[in-house]
Amino acid sequence: MPKMKSHRGAAKRFRVTGTGKLMRRKATGNHFLMKKSGSRKRRISGMTEVGPEAKVIRRMLGE
Repeated sequence: MPKMKSHRGAAKRFRVTGTGKLMRRKATGNHFLMKKSGSRKRRISGMTEVGPEAKVIRRMLGE
């Protein structure tokens, strides 16, 4: 039986940390940046942990 393929869209959007947590980028950080304050842009720029849908995403990633 062939290997399962990971969902390529999910693989580009989510990362698994060394401890096994799923991380994603925060939204609204790509455009209309002139009107956003520096502190708001810094808050947006980071990564955050995935919420309740982590189980589904893990399956998409082939874990």
